[in-house]
Amino acid sequence: MEQRISIVTLGVTDLPRAKAFYEELGWRGQEMAETVFFQAGGLALILWSRDKLADDSGRQDRAPAGTFGGIVLAQNLRSREEVDALMDAARQAGATISRPAAETFYGGYAGVFTDPDGHSWEIAHNPGFTLAEDGSLVLPDFGADAG
Repeated sequence: MEQRISIVTLGVTDLPRAKAFYEELGWRGQEMAETVFFQAGGLALILWSRDKLADDSGRQDRAPAGTFGGIVLAQNLRSREEVDALMDAARQAGATISRPAAETFYGGYAGVFTDPDGHSWEIAHNPGFTLAEDGSLVLPDFGADAG
């Protein structure tokens, strides 16, 4: 298996509401066959019925919608001010702020919101992670300082 992710699919309970939420944040997607597709850098973010996604995955959906599902999506930004602006935009679009933006243990600044279906998004400025001009993340060499 290659070390990459092509698609992240979020199971949603109300597709028009979910699409409107992401569009309010500035995302632009295409809707086809009761599915919304967003190009997100080098991968795609897809919104699809939670029930259909569970069935398609051969899984039972045991957790109530809106509960923590063990996954947090993240977007790294270039400054603390960008974090504050995006957190505010998410709140205005209908997100719930689950962790207000604040200083982090690693010297950065981050907060977390949940979309209307309870998917968690960490919005962060991490000065240790480089963002390329196109917004793609470049991890540092964590072993460079190991003696």
